[in-house]
Amino acid sequence: MKEKIIRFMRARAAWVRRNRIRSGIALVLVVWYYFSLPQTLFSAPYATVIESAEGELLGAKIAADGQWRFPAQDSVPEKFRKCVVYFEDEKFYYHPGFNPVSMYKAFVQNRKAGKVVRGGSTLTQQVVRLSRKNKKRTYFEKAVELILSTRLEWRCSKTEILDMYAAHAPFGGNVVGLEMASWRYFGVPSEQLSWAESATLAVLPNAPSLIYPGKNQFRLREKRDRLLLKLRNEKVIDGQTYALAISEPLPQKPFALPQVAPHLLQRVAKSRPGARVRTTIDVHLQQRVNQIAKYYYNQYRQNDVNNLAILVIDTRDRSVISYVGNAPTDAAHQKDVDIIGAPRSTGSILKPLLYAGMLDDGKLLPNTLVADVPTQISGYKPENFNLTFDGAVPAHRALSRSLNIPAVLMLKDYGVNKFYEELQHFRLRDISKRPDHYGLSLILGGAESNLWDLCRTYAGMTSTLNYFNTHQGKYRTKEFAELNYDSGFSPDFGKESFQKTILGAGAIWLTYNAMEEVNRPEADEAWKFYDSSQKIAWKTGTSFGNRDAWAIGTNSRYVVGVWIGNASGEGRPTLTGVSSAAPVLFDIFNLLPRQHWFSPPLNDLEEARVCVLSGHLAQPDCPQITQWVPLKGRITTVCPYHKLVHLDKTRQFRVNTSCEQIENMVTENWFVLPPVMEWYYKSQHIDYRPLPPFKEGCAGAQTPTMDFIYPKNTAKIYLTKDFNSIVQPVILKVAHSERESEIFWYLDRNFIGTTKTFHEMPVTPADGMHEITVVDQNGNEIRRKITIVR
Repeated sequence: MKEKIIRFMRARAAWVRRNRIRSGIALVLVVWYYFSLPQTLFSAPYATVIESAEGELLGAKIAADGQWRFPAQDSVPEKFRKCVVYFEDEKFYYHPGFNPVSMYKAFVQNRKAGKVVRGGSTLTQQVVRLSRKNKKRTYFEKAVELILSTRLEWRCSKTEILDMYAAHAPFGGNVVGLEMASWRYFGVPSEQLSWAESATLAVLPNAPSLIYPGKNQFRLREKRDRLLLKLRNEKVIDGQTYALAISEPLPQKPFALPQVAPHLLQRVAKSRPGARVRTTIDVHLQQRVNQIAKYYYNQYRQNDVNNLAILVIDTRDRSVISYVGNAPTDAAHQKDVDIIGAPRSTGSILKPLLYAGMLDDGKLLPNTLVADVPTQISGYKPENFNLTFDGAVPAHRALSRSLNIPAVLMLKDYGVNKFYEELQHFRLRDISKRPDHYGLSLILGGAESNLWDLCRTYAGMTSTLNYFNTHQGKYRTKEFAELNYDSGFSPDFGKESFQKTILGAGAIWLTYNAMEEVNRPEADEAWKFYDSSQKIAWKTGTSFGNRDAWAIGTNSRYVVGVWIGNASGEGRPTLTGVSSAAPVLFDIFNLLPRQHWFSPPLNDLEEARVCVLSGHLAQPDCPQITQWVPLKGRITTVCPYHKLVHLDKTRQFRVNTSCEQIENMVTENWFVLPPVMEWYYKSQHIDYRPLPPFKEGCAGAQTPTMDFIYPKNTAKIYLTKDFNSIVQPVILKVAHSERESEIFWYLDRNFIGTTKTFHEMPVTPADGMHEITVVDQNGNEIRRKITIVR
């Protein structure tokens, strides 16, 4: 055998030497034949298509050339495959790309008729013709198609050829491809087509003009039924199926494509135009969230609030399981704008990040008292939403009640630059200006962020805590990974490490416990009294001018983010995070599976003795409790508010050795706040006991008993005018620890009046620098220097 092969090869080589020209021509022809078929047959643009995690169509965006052309499916449904083969090319699975018998019959019939009455093209030839943009039908073009068809048969399997045909065949109008035709004419995916529907679509590429609604119905039905009869005769379908199929009506009008997540479709179309993307969206949840969005839109638009956005995240893999980029509003209110990625004023939504950062850095403990008094810092005067003051409030309550003044004072203590760097680690990309551009207003909405980045941040925090608890106190280096809507994508969370990524698990757990105490919306105030209530760590925010209402919440698996407002930036008086965004948040959490609350990350916490009243680390003179604190909590300050005081036997007066015998003194622990904090604190806490006055005749230093509420030292004050152009006075305010004490006011050493009980003094100084002096009846004196500008 081997010798025969060798003799054959030698004979061929000898023939080539004797026929060099013929051999060269043959080689050129072979090379031309091999490369005659383009590597990419179809270069036309495709529609962008998104599907749910379950494979259901969520929406599609038309291709760049104005054609509804879906990307090719992995496979063609068996019903359509049978129908199109029996209608177009019965010998499809047997010929090499062309059918000479069929071509001969077509040639004879067309010649007799003097026109084209029958086509002899195989499905393979039709694929080639479609790829060549349906060039004019000539005998030369037929010859080219024949050659390219044989080449295509060599390159691709029969199944692949049929898939290409189904994806690029014309189905009438600007509808191209089986999948789009199935949705357009029957409103279902192609795998759900009946035999009658599959037969209808199988005959359309042969005469796509037949599909126009209300026209050519008789011809279309005749072609469809003839194909169904053929399928019955060939025993592809049985008689009963045939009888039912021919009784089905023809399509009468086109169906609209599903638009379940239109703004996610926009997002995908920008990054992956012409792709078919199976997303992570839960279609059933998405439909329910759409209903909630529509319900609240109909409610809020009555108050001229026309836009909203909702994002739901599964924190396990950062997958987006629901995406509502805007309300079902109209074009006049920018319905096509995807607000999820739009920068909006943050309001109070960043406060938990500051609280967590300070806990993690050892700057405070959960119950540490923070001042809540009238404050002015370098001309910046923050105010609480309800325009009241608590004097002093535990840090976790300041967060749960979203008090502005404590947040500003906490940021001042933590440092704007440090908090700014923390936000950069979270990759809040819209906070991009220099820290001094924002100043202390950074914590109250002076910066902008977007729902996508904020939800990613909270998802990263939740996942940090979960992973720490389930992996023996370890973190992941890329825990704050990007959110993902592509079901085929696996996020990279980096390597395991004992070093925290941004925040420690202990600080996050304590922050979530504080957020879980946030007052819920009006309709859900009694949530704690129901066994079925969900524990959710959540926070609202309202921007200046009531332009933006935020609510973001998390449990151990999901993060839900809500924004409500107007895309135009117009504010509305009743628009707030707690009244507008929070109800939406809780309605969505009620759709989600219930989750267990976070376990305490014991490896990142330790027990500490904490002062009951001040929340600081306890000193020996404090009433104490044991509390979980972050590992760095040990470096926080010891309670500065408890001190030992000496009283007489009646406990009505303070004494010292100058006025009382030591054996007659009673020593007692006393909780004492600074005067301004005390002034407001005691109005909120009836059990607060001011220090008793000193007994008459006692000598020695006296404890300061009063302080300025307003103004702060060296403040610059601008006097304003009313509607009658009359200059309005500035109101000076002082707090005194002894309620009935009388104090005396001086402006530049000139006496201007006295006050008792409520210490407020209106003055209208001239422009320039002035000194305010206040003296109480015991001779205690305080001063302030101010600058007046009209």
